Amino acid sequence: MAEEELVIREDPAEEQLDAELERLKAEKKEKRKRRLLEEAAKAAKRGVCYLSRIPPRMDPLKLRQILSQYGELERIYLTPEDPAAHIHRKKAGGFRGQGFTEGWVEFTNKNVAKRVASMLNGEQIGGRKKSSFYYDLWNIKYLSKFKWDHLTEEIAYKNATREQKLALELSTAKKERDFYLAKVDQSRALSSIDERLKKKRKTQEVNGSTADIPGDHQAAKVMRMFRQTKPVRDGGEKQKQGLSKDLLAGVFGGSP
Repeated sequence: MAEEELVIREDPAEEQLDAELERLKAEKKEKRKRRLLEEAAKAAKRGVCYLSRIPPRMDPLKLRQILSQYGELERIYLTPEDPAAHIHRKKAGGFRGQGFTEGWVEFTNKNVAKRVASMLNGEQIGGRKKSSFYYDLWNIKYLSKFKWDHLTEEIAYKNATREQKLALELSTAKKERDFYLAKVDQSRALSSIDERLKKKRKTQEVNGSTADIPGDHQAAKVMRMFRQTKPVRDGGEKQKQGLSKDLLAGVFGGSP
């Protein structure tokens, strides 16, 4: 009986489906690449301004409302103040909200950012007279060749440095704690030995025994004595003032 050869034929519909999937993947990859290039081109046109001081009660939302009238904004980042300073201000009865120390503002067009920084720096913020930062002045500067990626890298570096420093401080505190606890345990052990020796000594005194107690030398405190020169006011030898006659005779060649 002859063996029949099985011939597997691919379905044309499956081939067409695979080709369509490959085409969609290629289009999606091309769109992603084109979008990245567009974002890179837009990022190259953007400009960043630095604010060295943020007025009290100013937050990112209010800052965006004020600066958006001068040009289109992208991103804003304000550095929060130190928590200790925040707590101190609240205890002193000052502003209880979140404060900020410095900030960065990204404009869509770097030419606009440069113009805004040049126009506003040193000028009064203004607005309504009832505003809490009406009399504050702008402290703003355009950062040439500075991009937002530089800021994110700097923030990430600062966070990593702070975490590393915190871990080091925690490790040091843990070592100091373990050393202290070890010394406490050692002190308790020595105190326990002293108590047992005292009890044995009292028992021997009651029984009239004069035998040495093993380990009794551990309870005795070591007292070290050092020879010291007595001070002059306590009767020590007083040094003679002036030069000796022998020394003068040796210098001038005379007899003493």
